[in-house]
Amino acid sequence: MKNFIYLSIICLVFAACGSGGGDDPVTPPVVNTAPTVPVLSLPADNKLCLDNNVSFQWNASTDEQKDAIVYQIQIAKDNAFSQIVSTLDNSSLSTSALALDKNTAYYWRVKATDSKGLSSAYSSTFKFYTAGVAVVNHLPFAPALISPEMNVALSTTTASLQWNASDVDTADVLTYDVYFGTANPPTEKVSDSKSEKTVDVTIEPGKQYYWQVTVKDNKGGETVGQVWKFKTN
Repeated sequence: MKNFIYLSIICLVFAACGSGGGDDPVTPPVVNTAPTVPVLSLPADNKLCLDNNVSFQWNASTDEQKDAIVYQIQIAKDNAFSQIVSTLDNSSLSTSALALDKNTAYYWRVKATDSKGLSSAYSSTFKFYTAGVAVVNHLPFAPALISPEMNVALSTTTASLQWNASDVDTADVLTYDVYFGTANPPTEKVSDSKSEKTVDVTIEPGKQYYWQVTVKDNKGGETVGQVWKFKTN
């Protein structure tokens, strides 16, 4: 009987030693997050540059893991960035001066990428005009989409097409031609030389619609915008 009691005590001691302390807590892995979106600085939006040698500047992004950040700068001749003239990768917050065409509208944006390859979204797009020699009139900037958002699906019988536009020649009066329909690009003009930046159109269910705005100034200059689209449920 005594032997049984001693054996039981020894087993309890070993059991207590085996369970004491447990496993060390597991440290969860660090999840990488993208840097914040850069904020553009210079050239300012809607700027008329005095020279065609242009340097680009922006404010720093932050990274929660304090990773090194590289910035990608895109400069294009259209606000859809289908006509990119330069793409730069830069670790500083500005570029050296780039020689651009004179008397030309440009659009630029920046995104941040950390050392692990995770990128922010692109910044908002800024636009500017390089000065020319004896320029009398600058073309308006390409119109910018407000609504409906690109590729959105609508469940209504009407849609309000809305956009914005600007011109470095601030005294110019801007008017708009609007094309709308199911063809791409749209060919039916639904608004002709109107100053309002909105047009209401009738839509039908189950269709894909396209629309496009041409902005004109009162000196004969005009700029054709990109084709926007949405669909109906």
